[in-house]
Amino acid sequence: MVEKDLQKTENVSATERVRNVKTFVPRVDIYENKDALFLVADMPGVDEKTVDIELEKNILTITGRVENGRVAGGALMYSEYEIGDYERVFTLSDEIDRGKIVATVRNGVLRLELPKAEQVKPKKIAITAA
Repeated sequence: MVEKDLQKTENVSATERVRNVKTFVPRVDIYENKDALFLVADMPGVDEKTVDIELEKNILTITGRVENGRVAGGALMYSEYEIGDYERVFTLSDEIDRGKIVATVRNGVLRLELPKAEQVKPKKIAITAA
């Protein structure tokens, strides 16, 4: 598997941006089991205070802000990645139970658990002898 550079985007949404920084589309892995979908997004430099997740109608918007990323009292000598904000938008189906979505972030990795609504979970049908 070849790892690609973060995708940059100039206008990720129709809204005006207030901050004058580059905005990246974070890489996301999506997993599924019988009870939920799991979304895992790589967003280096963000924490629980700098990530916002909004759900309006069927649109899930994830935004992350990264401050300058500099070490206090130090001068940058070499950098292999650019500092910028993150934004990613997903359209959710009616299969997701919107009231039970859980989000956590640790070490720049955002994890969303999107539980399936009860009516779409697989059900085992009992068989009886006739």
